[in-house]
Amino acid sequence: MDDLYDEFGNFIGEAQSDEEEQQSTGDAGDDYVDADEAQEEGEHNGQQLMEIDDEGPSNAVILHEDKQYYPSASDVYGPDVEVLVQEEDTQSLAQPIIAPVVQKKFTIQEEDLPPVHFNREFMSDLMNYPDQIRNIAIAGHLHHGKTAFMDMLVMETHDIQDRLDKKKGRKKEEQLRYTDVHTLEQQRGVSIKAAPMSLPLQSTEGKSHLFNILDTPGHVNFVDEVAASLRLVDGVVLVVDVVEGVQINTEQVIKHAVLEGIPLTLVINKMDRLILELKLPPQDAYFKLKHVIEEVNTVIENTIPGQGESRRVSPEKGNVAFACSSMRWCFTLESFAKMYADFNPTQERAPGFGKEKPALDTKKFALRLWGDIFFNPKCRKFTRKAIEDGAKRTFVHWILEPIYKLYSHTLSSSPADLKAKLGKLGIRLKPSQYKADAKELMRVVCEQYFGPACGFVDMVVQHVPSPKEGARRMLDRYYTGPPDTKTATAMQECDQDGPLVVHVTKLFNSTDAKSFHALGRVMSGIAKPLQSVRVLGEGYTVEDEEDMVVATVTDTWIAESRYNVPTSGVPAGNWVLLGGVDNSIVKTATLVAQKLPDDEDAYIFRPLRHFFESVFKVAVEPINPSELPKMLDGLRKINKSYPLITTKVEESGEHVVLGTGELYMDCVLHDLRRLYADMELKVSDPVTRFCETVVEMSAIKCYALTPNKKNKLTMIAEPLDPGIAEDIEAGKVNIKDPVRKVGKFFEDNYGYDLLASRNIWAFGPDDMGPNILQNDTLPSDIDPKTLRLARDSIRQGFTWATREGPLCEEPIRNVKFRITDVELAQEGIFRGGGQIIPTSRRACYSSFLMASPRLMEPMYSCSMLGPADAVSSIYTVLARRRGHVLQDGPIGGTPLYSVKGLIPVIDSFGFETDLRIHTQGQATVSLVFDRWSIVPGDPLDKDIKLRPLEPASAQATARDFVLKTRRRKGLAEDVTISKFLEPDLFKNLKESGILDG
Repeated sequence: MDDLYDEFGNFIGEAQSDEEEQQSTGDAGDDYVDADEAQEEGEHNGQQLMEIDDEGPSNAVILHEDKQYYPSASDVYGPDVEVLVQEEDTQSLAQPIIAPVVQKKFTIQEEDLPPVHFNREFMSDLMNYPDQIRNIAIAGHLHHGKTAFMDMLVMETHDIQDRLDKKKGRKKEEQLRYTDVHTLEQQRGVSIKAAPMSLPLQSTEGKSHLFNILDTPGHVNFVDEVAASLRLVDGVVLVVDVVEGVQINTEQVIKHAVLEGIPLTLVINKMDRLILELKLPPQDAYFKLKHVIEEVNTVIENTIPGQGESRRVSPEKGNVAFACSSMRWCFTLESFAKMYADFNPTQERAPGFGKEKPALDTKKFALRLWGDIFFNPKCRKFTRKAIEDGAKRTFVHWILEPIYKLYSHTLSSSPADLKAKLGKLGIRLKPSQYKADAKELMRVVCEQYFGPACGFVDMVVQHVPSPKEGARRMLDRYYTGPPDTKTATAMQECDQDGPLVVHVTKLFNSTDAKSFHALGRVMSGIAKPLQSVRVLGEGYTVEDEEDMVVATVTDTWIAESRYNVPTSGVPAGNWVLLGGVDNSIVKTATLVAQKLPDDEDAYIFRPLRHFFESVFKVAVEPINPSELPKMLDGLRKINKSYPLITTKVEESGEHVVLGTGELYMDCVLHDLRRLYADMELKVSDPVTRFCETVVEMSAIKCYALTPNKKNKLTMIAEPLDPGIAEDIEAGKVNIKDPVRKVGKFFEDNYGYDLLASRNIWAFGPDDMGPNILQNDTLPSDIDPKTLRLARDSIRQGFTWATREGPLCEEPIRNVKFRITDVELAQEGIFRGGGQIIPTSRRACYSSFLMASPRLMEPMYSCSMLGPADAVSSIYTVLARRRGHVLQDGPIGGTPLYSVKGLIPVIDSFGFETDLRIHTQGQATVSLVFDRWSIVPGDPLDKDIKLRPLEPASAQATARDFVLKTRRRKGLAEDVTISKFLEPDLFKNLKESGILDG
């Protein structure tokens, strides 16, 4: 055996036979094949020289480390099994090696399409008839019964009563809240998002109409959802609690609807509170109802003085309905008159005709059921004055008294007596229902007595225009394109055969919160799946097409809040929920077909105009710094989900979120932590936005030289006339309009002379900003042609300056910058943007700082509701937070008091909690941004000494805010005027004593 191996251990013996080799090396032996053998085998096969035998041995050389001595896991278990090899100690015990599959659901959704009392094909057929469609929003104040009213309509159309009957205990008492699908909405019992539903409803004549309804939130913080909803509708159904009357959010909705030209209808809700809670006699209940209607009409009149008569709401006009959504009943004067006609259907046969004559003309009878019209029971006549004893107003006699009797008998009679009395009214109940609790019994009786909400349908059909009639208003107010194109004509006529145009104003997240569906109104054409469209963002213009992408619509649904009905297409005049187009949409968008008729240019619908601004501010950062990209993605999604949220990065690098109030921010941060980013965050203490302004004209003309010393700009800053900033922000004047039109506005309204009004160059910091740049140079002093070349650069410097003021880098407000002198280099290379823009900004800053600068803070309008003994506590809590009361007084017919006041936003954090503690939870409060107010004190007064942990005195408040804001943003401790003034000018001012330090 020894001679088989050499001294190095290499085998030199005889070669083993093939069989032995295969036994010793296994399958790996097949990897080595002798070349001569392969050649002989090839020649032997003759004709099959070029064919490769896949199953035969390979002649590839296999490296030692690549040889497979043992079968792999995939060989053993098959390719369908995923095999994980886990090294020891690389994963914590708390984390499973194979994590379970978790299906995240953040919204309540029906498992399947719920059973309904109508045919869904019939509903989709109704979509083709714009005359039978009504697009409405249900709006009003918090807890006035909007969602409950929607529940009533849902119960009328959906067969889900048996599901509710199965609930037991406390769950049985809970409200349905069908349109509250967000998990927070269900937990807190308050609507946060607008919720769309499309329902076919019948009028009193039995004709079906398709109602596209948006249930909007009532809390003042979520009024941005209302603004997004009102853009899509042709009418507003205002829901008002009969006891509380018109509250602050009701006022906001009325003002917005009236100014936007949207028709209003009124539903006075919670009528049962008059009977069961306030226990008012029918006569007093009538006066309470009349008072609530007049409150609404007063707000309308105050919004458009002298023109409110045409927009009045009144029961005899037919645009007021009375309802109790918890008991599921609703009626108008006409529908109640029809109940009388149905109860006593015939009077006599008309002579010569076989048909029966109706007992009474319901329209004429309805007109006599409201106002100072009395019914005299003995002579059975209607008169303007009570001429008999016992004569009562018709509304009291014919409507309120029967309802009061129905309630009192149902709640107090024994089952036997009640059965007899209800039998006379034609109401039949099951024996078990007589034994139900009082609330359930009352609801069943009312449902049978009043029937479905046909009166509400009649009111909306009569007073809200169809999509075809309402399209004209939408085009006039919101469409930026010319009205005489084929596309505009197709939109005006709701033409299904026209080019596709969809106006999107709202994004809803999917159940797993990973993507969004876009809700929009189809203005023309048909929205279909797998359709390629252009998505035009808010920044799109015909000149600048940057904000445009091409996307494909993946799905089209009919939105029903808790479920979506997939459809093959949604025609013009309806709302559609679109999938696949959300990537490039931030707030609103316009979807248009790839090709318009005659290759017309595409135009957008204007961005939303909100009721007020976002002034509540917090900074967020991830606890784990490596999760920053995750948080940024979450912030992008938050920006899509909430219409009025603003996110930005400060100079210091902090990520700031701006919202409307505490509850709003709480919901935003919940969604950021749980829905969109799924991470833990560090959140700063809340602060507020500030603005910077001036109260005097600049003490001197301030000039600034360009870095190359070849150009010179001279400016003066002064306060704007009161009202100009508000007019610009309200869109009453637009800088993009022709110069003559802009000039005419300032001449007529603010007494500007012709030269000054025609030389307004810009509003800042954007086209609707509350600052003005005005050219006050004379053509004799500077060549207008040369000045025109530098105009854009000066304007950009002004925009930059007004976006970030010199005090603490907050926006400038209410300031007019006048250019008094310009010296420009003759050569174009010496007056480029790099020279002029920063110089223009410096000239703005120096003139601003020489004009008595002041800081402005936002103020909340504060509206409180509570019993009389809580009023003193409200005064105390407000005074402690730099707030003050403007008015207080009782609410007619109730034990409640209403108090209105103002409170600075920065002092309002925790105010609601504080007030509830002081009033034992009896008072409710609503805080709404009202105005910008100048903070007391001079922000540049260096004589003021601020000590740590001591509150600043009243006159030191502005200085305190500026220093703390600068510190928070990582800026230098104090504002130095010398930084912006030219050295020569600064030296002269110090010598003359105008500047102290």
